[in-house]
Amino acid sequence: MDLEKQPQQPARPVAPPAQVSPAEAVPGDSIRASDADRDRIADILREAMAEGRLTADEHAERVDLVYRAKTVGELQPLVRDLPAASTGAAPGPGPGPQPYAYGPEPQDGPTDNLVAIFSGATRKGRWRVGPRTNAFALFGGVEIDLTEALFSQRLTVINATAIFGSVEIRVPENVTLRGSGTGVLGDFDVRTLESMDPEAPVVVVNGYAVLGSVEAKPKKGKFVADLQRRLRKHLGH
Repeated sequence: MDLEKQPQQPARPVAPPAQVSPAEAVPGDSIRASDADRDRIADILREAMAEGRLTADEHAERVDLVYRAKTVGELQPLVRDLPAASTGAAPGPGPGPQPYAYGPEPQDGPTDNLVAIFSGATRKGRWRVGPRTNAFALFGGVEIDLTEALFSQRLTVINATAIFGSVEIRVPENVTLRGSGTGVLGDFDVRTLESMDPEAPVVVVNGYAVLGSVEAKPKKGKFVADLQRRLRKHLGH
């Protein structure tokens, strides 16, 4: 057969390459992280600390990396070993009403400072607890009473330092109390307590005592009762 006499088949037109948007061309891990992405990861870390999966030092180290992260790929390794990370999003609210209501302030708000140098400093009564409090006592005493306080967030961290002085912290009996610290020729004593209510406030006490004392324990007969009603009344709602 003479192949040269066979009619030539017209060549099929070559389709132009599909246009790829810049967002599709960039790998997912290289996408710039938004403030919402960072806040979502911070919420997962905060929940992990409240559940005891992370120590206070691990939480602080990871949160610092969260707010330094530039891309989504830098955020994911920070929660890869935590249960909430498998969903890719922070846990949503349950179907039923929550037993506690916390204030609208962001949990990474301003830090409260209580300083007692050759003197005393006291915080008690009806007051709104911030997310972080620093207590420093040098030849003095600091007293923090949370038994009538309004918790603006679930997790409250108190960093206590006592040098030739004392820091005393009292909490209601139905909150969760945890702590980690060191006593150097002094006493660092946190009476750990686990609330039966998974949504109850969590108070974490960290620090050290040098020739002094740091003590945190529940105050008998004091409870956080009907927190939602008290908080709404305090906010004027």
